[in-house]
Amino acid sequence: MAYFDAASSAPLHPVARQALVAALDEGWADPARLYREGRRARLLLDAAREAAAEAVGCRPDELVFTSSGTRAVHSGIAGALAGRRRVGRHLIVSAVEHSSVLHAAEVHRAEGGSVTEVPVLRTGAVSPDAYAAGLRPDTALACLQSANHEVGTEQPVAAVAAACREAGVPLLVDAAQSLAWGPVEGDWSVLTGSAHKWGGPSGVGLLVVRKGVRYAPQGPVDERESGRAPGFENIPGIVAAAASLRAVRAEAAAESARLRELTDRIRARVPELVPDVEVVGDPVHRLPHLLTFSCLYVDGETLLHELDREGFSVSSGSSCTSSTLTPSHVLKAMGVLTEGNVRVSLPLGTPEEDVDRFLRVLPAAVSTVRQKLGAPVHTPKAPAIEDTLTVDALGRRCPIPVIELAKVIDDVPLGGTIRILSDDEAARLDIPAWCTMRGQEYVGEEPADHGSAYVVRRTS
Repeated sequence: MAYFDAASSAPLHPVARQALVAALDEGWADPARLYREGRRARLLLDAAREAAAEAVGCRPDELVFTSSGTRAVHSGIAGALAGRRRVGRHLIVSAVEHSSVLHAAEVHRAEGGSVTEVPVLRTGAVSPDAYAAGLRPDTALACLQSANHEVGTEQPVAAVAAACREAGVPLLVDAAQSLAWGPVEGDWSVLTGSAHKWGGPSGVGLLVVRKGVRYAPQGPVDERESGRAPGFENIPGIVAAAASLRAVRAEAAAESARLRELTDRIRARVPELVPDVEVVGDPVHRLPHLLTFSCLYVDGETLLHELDREGFSVSSGSSCTSSTLTPSHVLKAMGVLTEGNVRVSLPLGTPEEDVDRFLRVLPAAVSTVRQKLGAPVHTPKAPAIEDTLTVDALGRRCPIPVIELAKVIDDVPLGGTIRILSDDEAARLDIPAWCTMRGQEYVGEEPADHGSAYVVRRTS
């Protein structure tokens, strides 16, 4: 089985496994106690903190360990907002942040705060100027991920951090996806990470608050981890997390170059092997191991099952995932196709032959799904005679409305229009994206008795 979902959770690094087993024997005692076992546990905890701080690029006393990356994000946002409450209650985030950031923003809004979501370019990156324009006198905190978890696009953190610094606003960086590859550049104020993203054990996150940043931990006071992360420290997990971070950093330069070559191969070959595919995200300023592509006329969940049968574990941000039936907020913000989405994220050490085999099986897997869904097969048709057609796709979910549109686009003459009736939220995103990919004109959305009518003009 080829595991291609490191962005969700990387396989446990061998160094992490060794450190974890050793720390289970040596680090089980309370590090706050002064007897021998406690002192031994304290030494392990302090050494892990120093190693992690060196990798992040901060002082050891600025870093605490949390129970997860999500907990680090939630604690970081809540503490920074509370510390600057006198300044104001405005929070600014990008539209493509991880759900942990967006969920914290929802809570802040529900409690009376205000939130600005900065839009992104089609590549998934924010414009530093647009981000700076969102800063206000009452802005308490700004948040920006270092690299996107769905498409791999790297964000201009240094430029945004400079704008925030000039405005006197602290910047929180969610660095979960990028810490394996190097420290985050720029004058950021707060940073979070998650060990299982870089090959450490799950259940360990890190939170860094720079000296001088106003920060007020929320919740009951706890004497552990500087009062910022309550509860008994998971010392074996922390030791393994720090050891694995140091280990992957030692491999980062060589593996970055090797994996980038493999993902570049996938980016180039997939559109050649599979028709009607859009590779999304910035082609240059991106993480070396991650890429995403979207296939027209494909249900992403079904495609994942086909690839799983072929021995590949990949993930999808498709609008058709069974858990939500809603479009990926990242792809939606980018304005790209949301259906048939496949994310490939290669772990360290991925063999070249696994990538080559993936490229061999992918075309047949996509073709199988398209056949199951009745996707159009392009064959010569009689000259079109109807200037306007209406397609009723009410009650049918993605990608069926787009498939039905593709089937009849040649049934109207050049300049003719098609009205697609749909009550699926994904149609609002995917029909315009289909028009962009196929060179047709998206006229707009009209109200209908049920759902909406999406109007497309044939131009080619």
